[in-house]
Amino acid sequence: MLRTGNLPTQYKNSKQRERILALLCSTDSHPTADWVYSKLKPNIPHLSLGTVYRNLRILTEQGKICRLENGSSIDRFDANIHPHYHFHCKACHQIMDVLIPHEKQLNSLAEKATGFRIEEHRIDFIGYCQECQSK
Repeated sequence: MLRTGNLPTQYKNSKQRERILALLCSTDSHPTADWVYSKLKPNIPHLSLGTVYRNLRILTEQGKICRLENGSSIDRFDANIHPHYHFHCKACHQIMDVLIPHEKQLNSLAEKATGFRIEEHRIDFIGYCQECQSK
């Protein structure tokens, strides 16, 4: 999960940004910008994909959402900004939350092992979801 370290820039309130945030808060599917655009476009005819990307960047800067980089060129977004882990299905490419405690002590273990200053960590579990296992 990426969060910016800088203080958030002040932005004017935006109805489109509010709708994007509300949509992200209503799902646990970790959607892409294209998914957000396709869900909102029917009700906001003048909405552009560029506007969606810009508002997702702003929401990330403001700390209201997290951007998930999963090794591909397509980022996904998560309205759950609390530290948590994810599962990536290799078959259907879904990303799901893993409901186990976030281990804060991993940061200090990594610091002791490396000498680095660790601010946060991210763990992604990769495999096959139950639905794909049954196919």
